[in-house]
Amino acid sequence: MRRVRLLTTCLTVATGLTLSLALPQFAFADDYRLGAQDKLTIRVAEWQTVEGTFRDWSAINGEYTVGPAGTLSVPFVGEMPASGKTTSEIAASLGEALQRKLALADRPEASVEMAQYRPFYISGEVQAPGQYPCVPGLTVLKAMSIAGGARRTPESGQRYDRDLINAKGNFDVLQDQLVRLTVKRARIEAELADKPTFAVPKEVADDPKLPSIVADETAILAADQKKLKLRLQALDDLKALLQSEIDSLQKKIINQQKQVDLAKEQLNGIGSLAQKGLVVNTRVLNSQQTIADLEGQILDYETAILTAKQSISKATQDAIDLENTQNSSLATDRQQTEADLNEVTLKLNMEKALMSEALSGSPMPQFYGNNEPAALSFSLVRVVDGKTSEITADEDTPVLPGDVIKVKPAPLAIQ
Repeated sequence: MRRVRLLTTCLTVATGLTLSLALPQFAFADDYRLGAQDKLTIRVAEWQTVEGTFRDWSAINGEYTVGPAGTLSVPFVGEMPASGKTTSEIAASLGEALQRKLALADRPEASVEMAQYRPFYISGEVQAPGQYPCVPGLTVLKAMSIAGGARRTPESGQRYDRDLINAKGNFDVLQDQLVRLTVKRARIEAELADKPTFAVPKEVADDPKLPSIVADETAILAADQKKLKLRLQALDDLKALLQSEIDSLQKKIINQQKQVDLAKEQLNGIGSLAQKGLVVNTRVLNSQQTIADLEGQILDYETAILTAKQSISKATQDAIDLENTQNSSLATDRQQTEADLNEVTLKLNMEKALMSEALSGSPMPQFYGNNEPAALSFSLVRVVDGKTSEITADEDTPVLPGDVIKVKPAPLAIQ
């Protein structure tokens, strides 16, 4: 029982451990396999052989999250498998995919690093069961500390006031997130419908922080629409300029054709005189050369017109692609916002239940009849190669991203 008391004391002391842990620069293992909710930082650079310099791919560089289907959505590449792969394998696949899809002479160099590991989950006899960020070096004991330690009862000298305060604080934070996400969803829907404003959702109309949140989202809406409008206007201006060039070239062709006709008439007159020996053949050859030059210029004008028309078609396609990309990005944002709203709603319900439990004062039985604290047993639910298994654990067992830690009272030993 001495060891049990020591464990309980350690867990109680560690209750105040902050959850905002900075992610260390080392991984769990060199062969860590990615899974859904893992966040990656991707950097891509390309060696320009002709210029002898590196070009940074800012359109791709950034943070990406492995989706529920185990894939990464990368610009120019699309959906690529990520679950079960290492960061080095993702980097190699990304470089090859970019070289193949964009027909590059040199393969871009991709750097893939872990930005944030997928969370772990803890349930059972802990103060704050739920989902928490996973960090390297995490053990069952550390996970227990992050979750507030073992559940305490009035018999252990702890009051439920702290539990109620913690649950109320978490509830207020989640309520704020709910309002922000609800307004964000309304803004995205307005942007998808190409509306300049959006109506305040009725379900959050009474929140005191609503005006500032609406102002922020309205500013985002205006900025996004202005950016898209400016890009589309630039493409329209380019098409108008190209059309003016086409009109000018067509007028030049008409004038040039008139000169060709006049030159041919002159050549016919000179030809009859040359046959009579009244004009030297050199003059005939000069007239023929002039006609050939004029007709060559007409061909150049027609080629320039075709090139301008191709540029107009490309600008039209670019405008369509720009709008499609904008709509696709907004649809993705809306889907993610809906998922975040669902998650926040579930957490709010959980915090409500925790507050009710704290107010009711009906603790779980965690003490033996002689007031000795009950020992705890641990197990990990882990997915390996697509199969879920539950393994027995102790305080020093390493915890991996995605693990579910079950904390239960140990069976009472029979004396």
